[in-house]
Formats: sequence, structure tokens, C-alpha cells
Amino acid sequence: MGPRENSNTPKRGDDGRRPPGDQTAGEAAREAGDGSGSAAGPGAGDDGTAAGTPEAATRAATESAAESAAARAAEAAAEAAARDERAATQRRTAAGRVRGRRADGLRLVPDPTPSVPPPPVSAEPSDSPEPSQPPAPSVSSGPHDSSGPSGPSSDPRVLAVRRFREFGRRLRALRLGGSVVLLAVALTAGSVAVGALRDDGTGTVVAAAAPGVLSPAALNGGDLDANIKALQAHLRGQPKDFGGWATLGLAYVEQARTKGDPSRYPQAERALRRSLDLRPGNEQALTGRAALAAARHRFDEALGYADRVLKENPYSERALCSRIDALVELGRYAQASKAADTADDRRPGIPVFTRYAYVRELRGDVRTARRVLEQALATAATPGDIAYVAAQLGQLAWNQGDYATALTDYARALAPDENYLPALEGRARVLAARGERATALAAMEQVVARFPLPGPLVELGELYEERGGEGDRARAADQYALVDAWTALARAGGVNADLDTALAAADHGDRASALRAARAEYARRRTVHTADALAWALHMGGRDAEALRYTREAAATGYRNALFLYHRGTIERATGHEQDGLASLRAALRLNPGFSTLGARQARAALEDAK
Repeated sequence: MGPRENSNTPKRGDDGRRPPGDQTAGEAAREAGDGSGSAAGPGAGDDGTAAGTPEAATRAATESAAESAAARAAEAAAEAAARDERAATQRRTAAGRVRGRRADGLRLVPDPTPSVPPPPVSAEPSDSPEPSQPPAPSVSSGPHDSSGPSGPSSDPRVLAVRRFREFGRRLRALRLGGSVVLLAVALTAGSVAVGALRDDGTGTVVAAAAPGVLSPAALNGGDLDANIKALQAHLRGQPKDFGGWATLGLAYVEQARTKGDPSRYPQAERALRRSLDLRPGNEQALTGRAALAAARHRFDEALGYADRVLKENPYSERALCSRIDALVELGRYAQASKAADTADDRRPGIPVFTRYAYVRELRGDVRTARRVLEQALATAATPGDIAYVAAQLGQLAWNQGDYATALTDYARALAPDENYLPALEGRARVLAARGERATALAAMEQVVARFPLPGPLVELGELYEERGGEGDRARAADQYALVDAWTALARAGGVNADLDTALAAADHGDRASALRAARAEYARRRTVHTADALAWALHMGGRDAEALRYTREAAATGYRNALFLYHRGTIERATGHEQDGLASLRAALRLNPGFSTLGARQARAALEDAK
């Protein structure tokens, strides 16, 4: 998981103080005038009274007093609003302390308004292998049209969530807009201009932004490509803006992540280096370096950059999150748990909550992980945050074989962004697991057409193999070949792709290459995922006795993963632990009956043969 800025954080410094130059409305009015006065020149009053007469002096004094009173009232209103916001933030973030800290130690931010679940969606019967789960409606698809019959735009879950969310947005906008206007008029006796407010097109009233460079937080919302173009245009005119270069670097990292395009990473590196050349050691560029290193799977480097930032600013949200990511991906789970607790104490919010949830999931505490993610979704405001958190919920439900919940969560993710890759891929996997193979295959074709990444490519290849129609074997081989092409592209972009290589090649490529890659990755970082990948590569290479140790290591944290259980069961049977192996295979299918197109089929065949 890459770091994500929390757009709900009040505009204050990472240390909680208002940054220099961040003016209140009253300060800005005193410096530039409130813009609501007359345009008359200095030689005459508004009524034509000659300047310098007693009448003019009296009038000027009266107007000056009125303007000062209005400015003081505006300042008082802004300061009162800021105090209220700080108090509300403190109440939310300290809810655990006020009400008694939760047993899991997390300080959850309560939703200020009661959350209402999405309206129920009727479902048609299905031949899902999990009869206890309410099925989702079956839909059909064209191969490359996201708005076609199988695309997210036509999914009734997505449409229902969009209708519900739009109603809620309009209601909140009406309440917020009315409250803002009434408060402004009451406090300033009608002298505060409302021209500084605009509607951003999402139903939320926001302060109008001056043209210029975007902040890192702004990259979460809107069109990322357009934001990057705006940054590039800004930097052509202001090439010495070190903050602009750092933000551009972060934007390239985000673009590579969301579009699956590792060629953006060298561009990110150049932009971040330019920022550091202009202002050595600046925090924004160092946190960008941490994000870039993590995206390239250089987690030792990411940890080093995060620690450098936190030494100077212990409250940097990006650095706190990068530190958790790095520790998790290095397999230092106890330290990652402590880092998540620290981040929750210092900067609770969506970025921290999602990481806290993943740390809990890795320890087998799925219930807490889901509760935390639901709380994060309740506080999400931007389309990017909503899509990200909802897709995480969908993945969590998928891992537990809860297909109906997973489809609902993916619909929640696709409602604000119908092209969100993790949700599109997850939805296709769920459809395949439910037995809706044709729909799933078409949906996965759509994903691969946009984002040819290793996971979707392998899944699509296995779906072709399972269908077994004319030309399907060749189509499957094409997908596996594309994995090799993506790996070469990733390495050219500075990405360590050994784990991706090991996972794909073990089943569908050069097994010797898979084993080399798995060994290399395990030597760099010992996680449950690298242990499982090494165990499977050893098994596929005929070295089951050695593999057994690693498959048990992959289960050491309590992480609930059906693919891991399948690998373990297969290796246990191959080493003579027949009953243990059959028990592991049953557990895999019990946890998630459709965990893998290839693996689930082979697990069922093994259990059938053992009867």
C-alpha cells in the first residue's frame, strides 16, 4: 500500500501549528482590503464631499470605524471557526481517550453524522460455492467497454451507491452552505463578501484557490493527469519552486501506482532530485523519496528516508505512513504494529487507519481490520479516499470468501471512480469465484486492456485455460508472456520485481527463474508473502523437503490466506504429511472456495482423489 495524504486534515502544519504565511480571513482583509468597499479615489468621498472638510473627515472616520469593526468581526468569525474545528478535531481524534481506549488500542474518529448504509440491492440466485452468502446479480460484458453491460457503470450496486451518495452530498451541501452564509452575515452585519467561496462541482462549498501550484493533498482528488499538467506549467514559469518539484515527483509516483506504469518512476526521481538540489533536505522531497523507494520495493531505503523526516518532524503524516509500510514489507511486524500505534496517536486519519487495519489483518485479526476500515470509509470525503478504502474493504471480504460483501464494497469503490483498478480487478475475481465465468473473463479483459499488470494477466490466462475454447491456450500463453514484458519494463523503471516474477513464473513460466527470484527476494525481506513464494517455487522445482519450512513460516503470524493454505497443503502431502495436507486443502476451500482459478480446481481434485 502506498502512502496517501489525508485530505480531511485541517490546513495546519504537521506539528499542529498554523504554518507561517497561513493567514486568517481577518489578517488577509487588513493587508489587502476586504474588497467590499467603494472604488472611489482618494480625492473625494462616495457622496462627492470634498476631501479635507470636517464633513469628509467625520465620514471617513465613521467608515474607517465600520470597516475596522467588520474586519474584526470577520477575524473573530474565522478564529472562532478555527477554534471550533480544532476542538472538533481534538474531540474526534481523542475519542478513544474520552470514552475509554478500545481494546485494540486504536483511536477511532467518530463520524459527526450518523452513517446510513447503502440501500439494499436485490440479488439473483447463483451457483456460488458459498451458499451462505447472498449472491450478486449476474451481468454480461463486452471486452473493452467499461460502460457496457459488464462494466461498473451498469452494476446495480454501483448505481445504487452513486444515487445514495449523491443524495447525501446534496443534503450536506445545503446544510453546510446555509450555515456558512448565515454565520457570515450574522457576525459581520452583512459586510463579508461571499465571492471568496465557490462550489467545486461535488456539492461541497470550498474556499476558492488562487491559481498556481497544487499542494500534495490536492493530488487525491480530481484528474491526476490534469493536475500534473498544471504542475508542469507552473514549474516552467517558476523553475526554482522546490515545493512544486517535490509535489510533481509525488504526482508521478501516484500516477505510476494508479496506472501501472513504472516508466513514471525515473521521472519522479528526477523531479525529487531537482527539489533537493534547490532546497537540500526539504521535508516534502524526502517524504517523496520514501514513497518512491517503497513503490520500487526498496523498503530499506524507504525506511531510511521516513526516519530522516521523523527525526525533524515527528508529526509528518506521510513519513509516519511510509515507516509503517516499510516495516510491514520488511517483515518486521512487531515494529510495524508499534509504528501504527504511534501514528494513530500522532496523526489519526484515513492513511493511518488503512495501515493499522492491514497490520491487524496480517496478525489474523480480521474483525478489527474491518471495523477500522469501515470507520475510515465513514470519514472519507474525496473520491480517491473513498475508492481506496472501499477497495481495501472489498479485498478483506474477498480474502475471507465473503463474496456478497466484497461485491458491495467494490461497488462502493467504483461509485466515485469507475476506473479504479483494484476494485475492477477485485470485482472480476469475485465474479469468477461465484462461477460467473463468462462475465468474469470479459471484466478481466477490460482490466488487462487498461492495466496489464502481473496479477490480472495471470488470472486472465488461467480463465482462458479453464474455458478451453479454440485459441484459448494461445491466448493464455500471450498473457503469461506479457508478465515477462511488464517485469522487464518495471526493472527498467528501477523496480525490484522479483516477487512478481517468482509468483507468475512458478506456475506459468521458467521454474528455475522463479526459484532464483524467490530466493533473492526472501534474502532481502522476510515476510509471509516472500516465505510463501519461496516455498511454492521450491515445490515446483521438486524440493519439497526444503519448501516445508517456508510454508510453515508463511503461516506464523496467523494471516488468513487461502492461497497460502493451498500451497501448504500441497507441500505437506508431497512430504508425506497426508492428513495434514488434506486438512490444509479443506481449510483453503472453506476460507475462500474460489481463491484461485487454477489452485481451487486443483485443491478440489486432490481432495476428490483422496476419497
